Amino acid sequence: QVQLVESGGGLVQAGDSLRLSCVASGRTFSNYGMGWFRQAPGKARDFVAGISSRGDSTLYANSVKGRFTVSRDNAKNTVYLQMNSLKPEDTAVYYCAAGPSRVISTSAAYAYWGQGTQVTVSS
Repeated sequence: QVQLVESGGGLVQAGDSLRLSCVASGRTFSNYGMGWFRQAPGKARDFVAGISSRGDSTLYANSVKGRFTVSRDNAKNTVYLQMNSLKPEDTAVYYCAAGPSRVISTSAAYAYWGQGTQVTVSS
């Protein structure tokens, strides 16, 4: 089992930045690729960004490319999502997830999920 706890969400204005963190415990963190997903009210859960187990490969949704950066520190069992130039449409609950070692954008591939952290961007 892998336990994941997200933090760093909050209420910000358009154009601001936030950094989300996700701390893992349980099995060896460095064995897992990590993904960030988000879900807005009434919408499906969408892939945002992912990073391979070694941190040498990343993938981003087109909607966040150039604004968000995913990174990880395997020594701290933590994955981060740096979000810059936030827009109102980025408002959602953000989840981190642990899955296969390579980067995958499909939510079904991820076996472990955090409880989510709310990000609200006002215009």
